[in-house]
Amino acid sequence: MNETNPLQAIDFRYLLLDLYKQARLSENELAVVLMVDHLTRQGNDLVTADLLSLKMNLKVKELDEILAGLVKRGLIAYESKGERLFTSLEPLKKELYRLFQAQLAKNNQNLMSADRAEILSRLYAYFEKRLNRTLSPLENETLSSWLNDAYTEEDIKDALERALASNRRNFKQVDKMLRTARRRDDLALEGVSGVDDNWNADIERTIAIAKTRWVDDEEE
Repeated sequence: MNETNPLQAIDFRYLLLDLYKQARLSENELAVVLMVDHLTRQGNDLVTADLLSLKMNLKVKELDEILAGLVKRGLIAYESKGERLFTSLEPLKKELYRLFQAQLAKNNQNLMSADRAEILSRLYAYFEKRLNRTLSPLENETLSSWLNDAYTEEDIKDALERALASNRRNFKQVDKMLRTARRRDDLALEGVSGVDDNWNADIERTIAIAKTRWVDDEEE
């Protein structure tokens, strides 16, 4: 039985927007890749500079140079299927998956003990069951960050249950529950607390991007 690569389940456009700088793509190259992806999803096997110019403000010459540069760097390929030539983003996808995997490994370096991995596995399963959906990569990282902040498995599960009881099914509310409980305990024990009730705004913005439902390719 073939094992499914878990990275294949991550949305390509999410990875592209999150890692394009690490992949050394300029903003113009990013725009071109997004448009190539959009056009191929619409059924255009071969995407050329002329076709891109119909959808973008860049000139044909600029687009041709960008495409040539991406091909030279091995991020886009033109492959043949029978007598037909088509544009492939598979090389770039593989590079983004590699960068993502390396990023996760770096973030978890010296933290992922066997016990920690088991706790995270239980938390992933618990959250997915209670929320009735698959967690995003960023939400998985948020679970891990809570453990980094010394919240216990039971703390995190209890915060989720209290969030659900208040009819809030999101990580922002769970984080607020954790912070509130930590602050209350600190005040009770020491009279002061370094924990505030504010959700990390950068995390909130990133999760919003990660969860953005892309407009259907058929819609303009």
